[in-house]
Amino acid sequence: MRKIWKIREPDVSKAKALSKSLNISEITAQILLNRGVDSPDEAQSFLNCHISSSHDPNLLKDIAKAVDRIKQAVSRGEKILVYGDYDVDGMTGVTLLYSAIRHLGGNVENYIPNRLEEGYSLNLAAIRTAHKKKISLIVTVDCGITSFKEIDYANSLDIDVIVTDHHEISDEGLPQAYSIINPLRDGCGYPFKHLSGVGLAYKLSRLLLDGTDMPHEDFLDLVALGTVADIAPQVDENRVLTKYGLSRLTRTRRAGLRALIESSGLDGKEISSGHVGFILGPRINAMGRIGSPDVALKLLLTDDTDEAARLADILNTENRNRQRIEAQILSEAVAKVEREVNFKHHRVIVLESASWHPGVIGIVASRIAERFYRPTFLIATGGKMGKGSGRSIAGFHLFDALLKCREHLLGFGGHEGACGITVEKENIAGFRDAINKAASAALKDEDMFPKLAVDVEVPLGKIDEKVIDELESLAPFGPDNPRPVLASSSVVVKDSPRLIGKGGFKLFVTDDNITCEAVSFGRNDLDIPVIGSKIDIAYTPSINTWQGISSLQLEIKDIK
Repeated sequence: MRKIWKIREPDVSKAKALSKSLNISEITAQILLNRGVDSPDEAQSFLNCHISSSHDPNLLKDIAKAVDRIKQAVSRGEKILVYGDYDVDGMTGVTLLYSAIRHLGGNVENYIPNRLEEGYSLNLAAIRTAHKKKISLIVTVDCGITSFKEIDYANSLDIDVIVTDHHEISDEGLPQAYSIINPLRDGCGYPFKHLSGVGLAYKLSRLLLDGTDMPHEDFLDLVALGTVADIAPQVDENRVLTKYGLSRLTRTRRAGLRALIESSGLDGKEISSGHVGFILGPRINAMGRIGSPDVALKLLLTDDTDEAARLADILNTENRNRQRIEAQILSEAVAKVEREVNFKHHRVIVLESASWHPGVIGIVASRIAERFYRPTFLIATGGKMGKGSGRSIAGFHLFDALLKCREHLLGFGGHEGACGITVEKENIAGFRDAINKAASAALKDEDMFPKLAVDVEVPLGKIDEKVIDELESLAPFGPDNPRPVLASSSVVVKDSPRLIGKGGFKLFVTDDNITCEAVSFGRNDLDIPVIGSKIDIAYTPSINTWQGISSLQLEIKDIK
C-alpha cells in the first residue's frame, strides 16, 4: 500500500546550536528536536537519563491511603489477594506487588483470571471465592477501573478493594473502591500520565518497601518487561524505567526469566526493547491467550532453576501453538476482508467467526489493521456472546469511538489504540454500522493511507559509525520515541537485487560518495527496483558485522 512520507521540517539553526553544544551530529540534534528535546540540558537528561529522575510516587492521588491499608492488613495478619490481568503487564505487576507484600511479611495470595473462562478484570466468582478464603483486601494490577458491580459486590462482603490501573476512565466515573491509583483520574497531580500497569505496581511497592532491606531497583527487570510488552510510550519516566530495567533484565537473577532468556536464544546478549516485544513478551502472553496464565506467573515467581527450565519449555511450546492458530485466523480474516468489506463504505473492518480463538484475535486484528490500514475489530462468536478485540490507526481514538457505540455493546474497555468488547451476536451488525458512522465523522480520505514519519532527509554520505552510535543512544525505542527513520534521495541501485527470506531482498545503493547494502525483510510489500534505477529511500541505518568486518547497512522502510 502506498505510504505518505511525512518528513519533519528541519530547524537548521536550532540543530546547529544543539550539535555544537553537545558535540553531536546535526542529524542526531535534529532528531532530538523532533522528540521535543530542544535545549542542551534537556538533551543531556535524555541521553544520560538516571533513575533518580523518576517522579515521586507520593504524587499519585490515593496512594498514601493504599499504602496505609496494605500495611495495616500486614500488621493484622489479614489475608490479601493481588489480582491482575492475564497479559505481560498484568503478570509482571502481580509478581512485583505480590513479592513486595510477601517481603513485608504479608499473608498474600495472587490471582490471574483465565481469559477464556472468566474474561478480563475482576469477576464475581473470583470475589466469591476470595470471601470464602477469608480474604479481606484485594489489590488489583492493570485492571479494575471499570469494575463497578464487582467492587460493589466486594464491598457488600466487607472486602476492601484497592485499584491500580492505567486504563482510560469510563464516563460513568470511578467505582466505589477503597483507593484508586490511576494517573488519569481527575485531581491527580502525577506529572506523567502513561505509566504501565506494572509501572503503577512499582510505584506502590516503592512506598511499601521504603525503610526495608529490599532495594526497589531489584524490580526494574519486571517493570521493563511489562512496560515494553504493553507498548507503553517510551518517553519521560517510562523511558528511564525501561532503560534501567533492560540492563537489569539482561543480568536478571530471577530463575524464571533466566530460563526464558536462555530457551529463547538470548543468553549472552544485551536485551533490547525489540527482544522483549518480539521474543520474550509473546512467550509470556501466549499463556494468557491460549493456555493457563498460572504457568507464566509461576515462571516469574519461581526460585527453582529446574522448575524454571520446565516452565520455560511450556511457554515456548504454547507460543508455537499460538503462532499456528494466529496464522490460520489471519488467513481466514484476509479472505473475509476481500469477500465482505467494501472499502468505499467501510472505514472500519468488523469481522466475526465462530471458529476463531478469542485469545488470539487481538494479534490478528493488529495484523489486519496494518495490512489494510483500517481500524479493525475481530469478534469470536463461538461462545454465548461475541468477544472482540479492536486495533486502531493514527488519528482514530478507539475508546472514544466506542463510547458512541455503547448501546450495541454489553461492555468494552481499553484506550486509544486497542480495545476489547463484548457484544450480543445479533447486535454485531448494528455495532458495525455505528463504529463506521463514528469513523466516517472522524477520519478524512487522506487518513486512510499509512504515514511514514521521516525524521530527517540527509545525503547518504553523511551516515557513518559515529552517527549510528549517537542514534543508538536514543534507545530504548518504542511509541513516541521510535527508532529514527532517515531518507536519502536520488540514490542509484548499484546491483541486481537478491531475494532473501519470505519476500525480502538485498541490494547495494550509492550516491557516488558511499556505497552500502540496503535490506528489506519482506514486511513492506515494496516494488523491487531494478539495477541502475534512481530511487528515494527511507531507512533505519545500522552497523552490520559479518566475519569480523563491519559495514553500513540500511533497513528499508519504503522506496519511491
